[in-house]
Amino acid sequence: MSVRKTVKTIQQTMWKDAGVDGDAQRLSQLCWMFFLKIIDDQDQQLDRAQSGYRSPIPKHLQWRAWAANPEGLTGTDLLRFINGDLFPALKNLPATGKWANRAHVVRSVFEDAYNYMKDGQLIRQIVNKISEVDFNDLAERKHFGDIYEQLLNDLQAAGNAGEFYTPRAVTAFMVDRVDPKPGEIVFDPSCGTGGFLTCSIRHMRDKYVRTEKDEATIQGSLRAIELKQLPHMLCTTNMLLHGIKDPSFVRHENTLARTYSSYTNADLVDIIVTNPPFGAVVQDGIESNFPQHLRTKETADLFMALIIRQLKPGGRAAVVLPDGILFGEGVKTRLKEHLMNECNLHTIVRLPSSVFKPYASIGTNLLFFEKGTPTQDIWYYEHRVPEGQKAYSMTRPIRLEHMQDCVTWWGGAGREGREESDVAWKVSVSDVKARGYNLDFKNPHAVTNDHGEPKDLLASLNDAEVKITTLRDQLKAILQEALLR
Repeated sequence: MSVRKTVKTIQQTMWKDAGVDGDAQRLSQLCWMFFLKIIDDQDQQLDRAQSGYRSPIPKHLQWRAWAANPEGLTGTDLLRFINGDLFPALKNLPATGKWANRAHVVRSVFEDAYNYMKDGQLIRQIVNKISEVDFNDLAERKHFGDIYEQLLNDLQAAGNAGEFYTPRAVTAFMVDRVDPKPGEIVFDPSCGTGGFLTCSIRHMRDKYVRTEKDEATIQGSLRAIELKQLPHMLCTTNMLLHGIKDPSFVRHENTLARTYSSYTNADLVDIIVTNPPFGAVVQDGIESNFPQHLRTKETADLFMALIIRQLKPGGRAAVVLPDGILFGEGVKTRLKEHLMNECNLHTIVRLPSSVFKPYASIGTNLLFFEKGTPTQDIWYYEHRVPEGQKAYSMTRPIRLEHMQDCVTWWGGAGREGREESDVAWKVSVSDVKARGYNLDFKNPHAVTNDHGEPKDLLASLNDAEVKITTLRDQLKAILQEALLR
């Protein structure tokens, strides 16, 4: 059976269980199971490759011990083992010794994880199917990785869980434009399921990795933080599927909980690519971690302040931000002034509101900037939905090829030869300052629909109202006449 059919069978089996409610819970359940199988496959490979290797997971809790035998524990016995032995032990797994990082990865995944399933026999059917997948087989792992990406995509239909997912066409475009290279530290301070990380890994492997040393350099230069348990688990598993041997760099904590002033040169990074949470409010007291002039309750604003802080001189960033930050005042104005003084905000790509449907219909922008020199001019590029399509949707989402016109216009690494067009225009820093750092510049080349002269429109409206009144009176007369008959 193919990997795709295996995953489909597992999903269908899980739907029969009364304890699993909704797509987010199903994916969480699938994730911890796949995670344990992947870790166990890696452990066996490491045991063969490294003398003295020892798995941080106790032998009786390893996948091969309780899950691999199709005739092993099932029913009530399996359920009792998972809830009473497996989960408590992994939630409190000691992270010490030579393999502490690996133990920490396992513990961080299980700290807030749950076994939602209530039927031990259905669990046995599922683990038997998972056991069929060999994650040490590169081709099979890659195939499963593609399916896993689709599962993450499906989270868009899972209500609030959709916040964990940024369309892969957007992440791939942003990563391609900042062009991370082996040896550069790539950081996502709000990594969700790891889309920007996986795109960065693929980008570097496709363009720059030629030796084992190059690969080792990539493996050691990734950084990420995620606050919420489910996306953290999904991201960690995603890293394993993409061949990352030690995903302990994916930290399960609150990026904003650290004080702004505590960052030193050792914390600075070369590349930041991220879609920080917006439209949310931080918990009480978090804003006090920031300088007085940048304090706010809005998460996206605080993330932006940290992104500017954490970039090295010469560092590059690509960030997804809503329209509200562009025209917002108060702290937002001070933040934009700070951004343009500290960084060269060279490009803003404006996206239509349908890009993030169905779980958000909000105008968004991709901001590209480099740390170290102040902004002189900002280029805007308006991305439009393809001809023949009114909006992006679940069935017709944005695809990477839709961004090709922008790539062609971009002008390469040096951004040379850019020209104004019906979708591209340039704004000077003096124009921005004159508007009080309002960055919400509309396309000056857009053709405004001509609806006619106001006085003519008003006359037409009055004529329409007269006709409606006449028709209403005629209808009343007809109805009254019918009642009298």
